Amino acid sequence: MAPPHTPTAVLADCELTPAQFARITGLLYEHAGIRMREGKEGLVRARLTKRLRKLGLPDFDAYLTFVEQETSRREFAEMIDALTTNKTSFLREASHFDFLRDDVFPQLRGPVRIWSAGCSSGEEPYTLAMLCQDAFGDSAARDVRILATDLSHRVLATAKAGVYPDETMADVPSEWLRKYWVRKTDHAGRVVYEAQGNLRRLVHFAKLNLMERWPMQGPFDAILCRNVMIYFDKATQQELVERYWALLRPGGHLFVGHSESLTGLAHRFRYVQPALYVK
Repeated sequence: MAPPHTPTAVLADCELTPAQFARITGLLYEHAGIRMREGKEGLVRARLTKRLRKLGLPDFDAYLTFVEQETSRREFAEMIDALTTNKTSFLREASHFDFLRDDVFPQLRGPVRIWSAGCSSGEEPYTLAMLCQDAFGDSAARDVRILATDLSHRVLATAKAGVYPDETMADVPSEWLRKYWVRKTDHAGRVVYEAQGNLRRLVHFAKLNLMERWPMQGPFDAILCRNVMIYFDKATQQELVERYWALLRPGGHLFVGHSESLTGLAHRFRYVQPALYVK
């Protein structure tokens, strides 16, 4: 199903009725596990009105019909992009990477398997790749693999491209910039950094809805699901934590965001420090 692509048909000030808000939040929860609370009507209206204008749709009923009937589910992903925050950065919540370097990596003897669940635009998995390169040297010989997944095709496209503006790289140590990135000037004359092959070959990016079947088998040495579960209700968090447990090897670590915890969930993980648990 294709939208009409007639932006002039869109009303200047689209109304969002309670029924439309309920329909949107129902779609988010049913297909992505995301719970959008009451009180967010203004945010939903403001952010999705931009999608209506882009698609040339006259109102939210037409937009929702398009989202529900579109077989590729691309616009559903765009809707999630609009309603959630894909904020990330290199070395975000740096204590987690310190723990991996100092406590986890020295204990690993065989192949290394890490999953970045909700990888957004790629800063987290590329940070992991640089950390692994430093820790394991010739990672091809050591068999290091990082799986990086997200629901959004837009942020995955950025991650796969592996090109970031100068300001995004501000927290990356200069030694890492020299070893793992190529400094370039893009078509607009801006300074950018492009990931070298020694990083790219460690990371496999894939689209994945955490609410659907997971094709990977594991076991993983570490799973990073940081600042993702805040969008889910307790029942969905409970289900995710149980599935993460099943995919971690004994002694494997689960990292959540510093604004998150497993408090209030029934789980078998042992608490290590804030936002960090071990199987």
